[in-house]
Amino acid sequence: MDRKKVLEFYKGKRVLVTGHTGFKGSWLSQMLLLAGAEVTGYSLDPPTEPSLFCQLGLAAVMRSERGDVGDFPHLHAFVREVRPEVVFHLAAQPLVRESYRIPRETYETNVMGTVNLLEALRLEECARSIVNVTTDKVYLNREIRKGYTEDDALDGYDPYSNSKSCSDLLTHSYRDSFFRARGIAVSTVRAGNVIGGGDYAKDRIIPDCIRAASKGDPVSLRNPRAVRPYQHVLEPLSAYLLLGKRQMEDPSLMGAYNVGPEEADAVTTGELADLFIEAWGEGASRRDFPDGGPHEAGLLMLDSTKIKTVIGWESIWDIRKAIHKTVEWAKAVGAGESASARTILQIKEYIDV
Repeated sequence: MDRKKVLEFYKGKRVLVTGHTGFKGSWLSQMLLLAGAEVTGYSLDPPTEPSLFCQLGLAAVMRSERGDVGDFPHLHAFVREVRPEVVFHLAAQPLVRESYRIPRETYETNVMGTVNLLEALRLEECARSIVNVTTDKVYLNREIRKGYTEDDALDGYDPYSNSKSCSDLLTHSYRDSFFRARGIAVSTVRAGNVIGGGDYAKDRIIPDCIRAASKGDPVSLRNPRAVRPYQHVLEPLSAYLLLGKRQMEDPSLMGAYNVGPEEADAVTTGELADLFIEAWGEGASRRDFPDGGPHEAGLLMLDSTKIKTVIGWESIWDIRKAIHKTVEWAKAVGAGESASARTILQIKEYIDV
């Protein structure tokens, strides 16, 4: 996989990123800008304060439309205006715990938001490649030590996971009912838990670790034995970009794809925290306590064989590298370095491997 050639593919192309003000959306927008793409974004305001979107100054270098994917007339008008050739759909309510608090809003955003985007793209027939980013949590999780494959049943447990299962399924319905016959490639990508610099979300292990360590507090873990497929944010983003390119060139490649780390990097939350503590140094420590919160999966793993063999993607940063790069970013920016400079540096380091 030649990552430089993948980025070169996007030079001059009209690319729409929904959810571009979020953590993953900001990293993806920066990668596309470096590639020379004509990037537009459609999203609500940044979900956190501070936000990576603002730290990178992306509003000044790309078209950024504030809008709700639940607002079909606005979204449709925007798609008609910008006429994207490639679309990456990241807009979502992305938090499991938040979905227990606002289940209706979670379904409205994650299900009807996807319908609205696909309907706008169906009516305008401008896009040639569409990638809907869902989650590893779409599967009926029996909590067995097995990496789920794309043929396993979809049935997420909590409102977030279940809404993403619905988003995945309805995308395939639109693909088969409307897009396939028109030669428009549509895929879903089920990615694992991502980490990286600039994530300020609540109820995520690494942002919580950074906040605690920065204040000299012990890292607090509510479920240290839970196993998740953790990976650096650049890993799935490289897969999205490769898939967007490959399926535009050959629509027969569209489908559903898992993107996760190697099996050895599916670690417990406790192991992840220990790796963080080792990388952070400065006397960082942890404490474990159950908080009696709502159900969250205790074991979840992905099998990413398909995207490796069919699309040619490969993982290059293991869990230790991912933690190291995340800590490196947080400490550099915390010491006053430009978030934009550090982010671009890490993207180039990843691309040049």
